[in-house]
Amino acid sequence: MAVLSGVRVIEIAGIGPAPFCGMLLADMGAEVILVERKTSKPGDPLDLAENAIVNRGKRSLALDLKDPQALKALLHLITSADALIEGMRPGVMERLGLGPEACHAINPKLVYGRMTGWGQDGPLAQAAGHDLNYIALSGALWYAGAAGTPPLAPPTLVGDIGGGALYLAMGVLAGLLSARATGCGQVVDAAIVDGSANMMNLLLSLHAAGHQPYERGQGLLDGPHWYGSYTCADGGWITIGALEPPFYQILMSRLGLGEAPEFKNPYDRQQWPSLRARLTMVFVSQPRKYWIDLLEGSDACFAPVLTPAEAMTHPHIAARGIYARHEGILQAAPAPRFSDSANVIPGKVVKRGADSAVLLREAGLSAEEIAQLLK
Repeated sequence: MAVLSGVRVIEIAGIGPAPFCGMLLADMGAEVILVERKTSKPGDPLDLAENAIVNRGKRSLALDLKDPQALKALLHLITSADALIEGMRPGVMERLGLGPEACHAINPKLVYGRMTGWGQDGPLAQAAGHDLNYIALSGALWYAGAAGTPPLAPPTLVGDIGGGALYLAMGVLAGLLSARATGCGQVVDAAIVDGSANMMNLLLSLHAAGHQPYERGQGLLDGPHWYGSYTCADGGWITIGALEPPFYQILMSRLGLGEAPEFKNPYDRQQWPSLRARLTMVFVSQPRKYWIDLLEGSDACFAPVLTPAEAMTHPHIAARGIYARHEGILQAAPAPRFSDSANVIPGKVVKRGADSAVLLREAGLSAEEIAQLLK
């Protein structure tokens, strides 16, 4: 039994973080029923079809939710669901007749997960936006990038996934625990501005202690020569993060700089720019492979910067089976791992409407009604 075996989740199709949350739940064994349009929008660049890894392991029900019979069938399925997740703009689900009030009227234990960028309320609630906008406003983008350059975070990871999908998944799971204890479901308002701001609390702790000022390039995690990325002779990149003194000493020793007096005080902010320039020259003198052989596996806090395809073949990543190709698509394995429950093997990316007939039968529709809806 996987950890979420027996949990049924209805996912109303959308883009970005809500489908990713559905994948996380499916990866842990939940039955995730993806309710999507009967056909894709012509020319839609975000319709990834068979490449949509976020739809792996789900069941697909293709419906026109403006059809009263289709809505009735979906509501029947919701009566047996533990959770529903959606990523529409505030008010859209209500207009469809699928808002929290309508769903809780037929299933009081339902955990209703709502995924948005700005939240269900507030001055920007109805405005369009994407990952970069949300983390810009929340403050989470501020430290991304080098001082003096426009901030740019890894696409989707900080906002859509970190501040969005993961917080929605955590909220849904917490809601499920509460519903089992109390018999009452509730609404989870997962907003990327909330989640990404919440993710700042470790950095804000460093800021409060005086170690991470708002001025970029002056804090422990964006200023020192011993914390950052460097270019190598072959154009590859490596990273070092020797934050603690013992690790810094190991790094300096391996680089042959252990006795250099200018490197003796790693926390002297005045020296950081000149020492970073020195290390820049050191690392650009040799190809990436040289630094991997010299530093990897030591306590110098080192790692090369790899593409996902390169990462798949790295001995550590390969030993843990983190990446694999399924049906020709490179994808990462489910995470986290569990010691006493089955770890789910990633399912196939579901085809649009693949399970429609079966699910509609489960909803109690007759063969004639099913045929009418699937036309």
